[in-house]
Amino acid sequence: MLMTKRKPATSGEILVEEFMKPVGLTQGALAEAMGVQHKHVNELCNNKHNVTAVTALILARVFGNSAEFWLNVQRRSDLWEAMHSPRQRKRIERARPLTSAA
Repeated sequence: MLMTKRKPATSGEILVEEFMKPVGLTQGALAEAMGVQHKHVNELCNNKHNVTAVTALILARVFGNSAEFWLNVQRRSDLWEAMHSPRQRKRIERARPLTSAA
């Protein structure tokens, strides 16, 4: 399980800070390169839309990295959020390990 206290960077933060800002890429230019609407890119950048498998494949093609990179960024953020949400934590703690594989 993800045990860190420090919240990992979100996919939107990584996208903006590590991929867009260094090359001066605008949301509009990225939307055009991705073949999606500007709204989709805006929601990704502002963490209002999660990176799906299709989005990861598109981002990987645009930036020349892997879909796994983008999915792992999303996964780390999702796991951290689940582990630090009191509501989700209660659901997780209610689960009990199976004692045997009857």
